[in-house]
Amino acid sequence: MSFRRGRRIGLDIGSVRIGVASSDPDGILATPLTVVRRTDEPAALRALREIIDEYEPIELLIGDPKSLDGAARAAAATALDFARRISLATSTPIRLVDERFTTVEAHHALAAAGKNSRQRREIVDAQAAVIILQNALEFEHNTGEPAGRAMPDEESEL
Repeated sequence: MSFRRGRRIGLDIGSVRIGVASSDPDGILATPLTVVRRTDEPAALRALREIIDEYEPIELLIGDPKSLDGAARAAAATALDFARRISLATSTPIRLVDERFTTVEAHHALAAAGKNSRQRREIVDAQAAVIILQNALEFEHNTGEPAGRAMPDEESEL
């Protein structure tokens, strides 16, 4: 299998904010798009659907929260539940991608870019989405296989 051409959207689903990133159609570079607040979930879903409609990605790559040992954390169930709601709101395929260390990596990258802690807090989720997406793009370029795993259906285990 070779690299599939088409834009992708990366999402870092947090309890308060959702970081959103996009790739170019050739899957070379992931760039931050925005941060969507989750305080009003119907509004957050509408905002995400608008982004998906505008960018027309071939798939969504959503961070799959796991602990260092690879086990699902409590946050994983919440993120997966919200990912299912995104799936119901759009027909775009979803893949779950390991996101261990992405937020830490995002904070380090933003600190290195001179952002103070308050500035980082507002954009770290978008930067984490960039890292999730960029890692997935690189994986597919290197292996010819899509990154992560298909989103499980309701009855499946995390």
